[in-house]
Amino acid sequence: MPPKASETPNQIYQLKITLRNFKPPIWRRVLTPGKFTLHKLHKIIQIAMGWTDSHLHHFLIDGVYYSCPHPGSGWKELGNKDSRRVTLAKIATYEKQKFIYEYDFGDSWEHDILVEKIGQAEPGVKYPRCLKGVGACPPEDIGGVWGYAEFLEAINDPKHPEHETYLEWIDGEFDPKAFDIADVNDELRQMK
Repeated sequence: MPPKASETPNQIYQLKITLRNFKPPIWRRVLTPGKFTLHKLHKIIQIAMGWTDSHLHHFLIDGVYYSCPHPGSGWKELGNKDSRRVTLAKIATYEKQKFIYEYDFGDSWEHDILVEKIGQAEPGVKYPRCLKGVGACPPEDIGGVWGYAEFLEAINDPKHPEHETYLEWIDGEFDPKAFDIADVNDELRQMK
């Protein structure tokens, strides 16, 4: 294991968040304070990726699950740790460290999180912020990466039996390459 980064109040993490098991890759690069909790990181991922935060989630870091307690979810019985009580700096202690974020246990949207850099905040810069991203967020409840692949095939083939149904479901159009960094950063700026 590489040496641990020393924790400081102005520590900023550059993270690359990549949706697992999908080609072409869908990813985001964000800057976030190390003092933020994993629960706050969950909110950042939701905004940066484009999810609607309407499903359960967890982080898997060094064999430990972190999530927010939800009544009836079996959270405590599963041995999960409270994501509202641990900071990014406490669990991500070195550059090139990787961990997993899973959203929507039915569709199982797994994301690889890579700690690309750990540095110091720049004076006058507001965090969190998104530096770059590639690919549109898949529609919610589409059936995971396999359902998303089928969805793209159907909307791009007018002869596909589900073509019209999917187009109606998404209000007529969907661009799998679309990503609006300005919108993402506007939403991130509104985080408390």
